[in-house]
Amino acid sequence: METGERLEAAVQREILEETGLRATPVSIFEIFERIMRDDSGQPEYHYVLIDYICKVAGGELRAGDDVSRVEWVRRRSLRERQLTEGTLAVIEKAFHARRNRS
Repeated sequence: METGERLEAAVQREILEETGLRATPVSIFEIFERIMRDDSGQPEYHYVLIDYICKVAGGELRAGDDVSRVEWVRRRSLRERQLTEGTLAVIEKAFHARRNRS
């Protein structure tokens, strides 16, 4: 996020920069907090991640300059991917919520 930038604007900008897609945030899905500790057990980093459900509004899928590659992946193939710890669980939870909403 940039100083003074609203959260939803930051989401749109980051998605566009990293994937080439224009997306509209629909709703906050989950907030995840992670505290990384140093060797002595003291907090070194404190991350707050806010996962949004977004709708693609246009653009063309491409990797941005800070991303090595980007691609659409089928849900059943996600387990074969190297994902950050906790990412697959959030994605599965979103699919579950979507199925129950229908």
